[in-house]
Amino acid sequence: MFPPNTKILVVDDFATMRKIIKKVLTELGYSRIEEADDGATAWPLIQAAADSNEPYQFIISDWNMPKMPGIELLKTCRKDPRFQATPFMLVTAESEQKHILEAAKAGVSDYVVKPFNSVTLKAKLERVWAKHNGQNAAKAS
Repeated sequence: MFPPNTKILVVDDFATMRKIIKKVLTELGYSRIEEADDGATAWPLIQAAADSNEPYQFIISDWNMPKMPGIELLKTCRKDPRFQATPFMLVTAESEQKHILEAAKAGVSDYVVKPFNSVTLKAKLERVWAKHNGQNAAKAS
């Protein structure tokens, strides 16, 4: 599981969904949680956090947002070498195979389908953590 001091960015155009995700993360022991209401708002925050040497260590983003969808935010992050390895989870109501494949090709760490509960989100976090640390361990050796 990610350490409790992990800096997390939650991106969703619905304040209620941001609040739900933040509540679950807080219940899991995380306190460094910031929010953005769209990918277009999130991207400058991601860059500014990196520029200040306090990058986000995990990004959870909704897929469907008006100005910049989560899949575009993911692709933008993956194009920038600073964020290619940042764990990134998409939250979506889309469970179609083509969407899952598009997210996988774009480099998503994992995705969670709405509606979800705290147990599901925790399991996904653990999976992303294991995957991310496995990659880092492989790169180190």
